[in-house]
Amino acid sequence: MPFLELDTNLPAGRFSEQLVNKLCCAAAAILHKPQERINVCVKPGLLISIGGSMAPGVQLAVSAIGVVGTAEQNKEHSAKFFEFLTQELGLPPDRILIRFYPLEKWQVGKNGTVMTFL
Repeated sequence: MPFLELDTNLPAGRFSEQLVNKLCCAAAAILHKPQERINVCVKPGLLISIGGSMAPGVQLAVSAIGVVGTAEQNKEHSAKFFEFLTQELGLPPDRILIRFYPLEKWQVGKNGTVMTFL
């Protein structure tokens, strides 16, 4: 059950429902998870400084069980997320940051329990 949180100083108008759905589809393919398990939250219009600059940029946090736990996995994921974000948002790679957070099954609650018991 991957969670994606995209924080950005880009205005909300840059993020249509179609674009958010494309990010969801891309994440499913990148992380090899079913699309119905992907959760995406886009937070536009934030005050964000990357490298001391307030130029347009994004910070993507990717949290997931079992697929973001190694450098090798995240190197592959990073390249694909960068490709998606540079193409869809028109940002240069130096204005994009990605953080990967591995989760354990006991850290994700669903349907009144945790994933360990589902």
